[in-house]
Amino acid sequence: MALQVTALYAALLGLVGFVLTGMVGRVRSKTGISVNDGGNRDVITANRRHMNWVENVPFILLLLAMVELNGGNKTWLHVLGAALLIGRIIHPFGIDPDKMNTWQRGAGAGLTILVLLACIVTLLWQTLGR
Repeated sequence: MALQVTALYAALLGLVGFVLTGMVGRVRSKTGISVNDGGNRDVITANRRHMNWVENVPFILLLLAMVELNGGNKTWLHVLGAALLIGRIIHPFGIDPDKMNTWQRGAGAGLTILVLLACIVTLLWQTLGR
């Protein structure tokens, strides 16, 4: 069975990850800091924006793929994928070393957590509830 829906969102989220990686590279090139962060706020911020993507997206895509492999409804898969994509696009704009709480950070993290939980519940329903 092809993972068409998961593949679509993996590609789109991959583009987000690609942009975030490029932003880290641009800041590193500008500052001359090649390893770690050198205590530089711009490098720290770019790294955290990228690493938050790394910490969340691969695992949730794996869960989404399992939902799809288990015969998940395509509309539901698109809802989950789109919510994750929107959350991951919004979230980096909210990471600001001067402010803990920004609407972008809250909305992005909230959508990501909701998708994670929805995937978990869906998988439990698929495996235990049928």
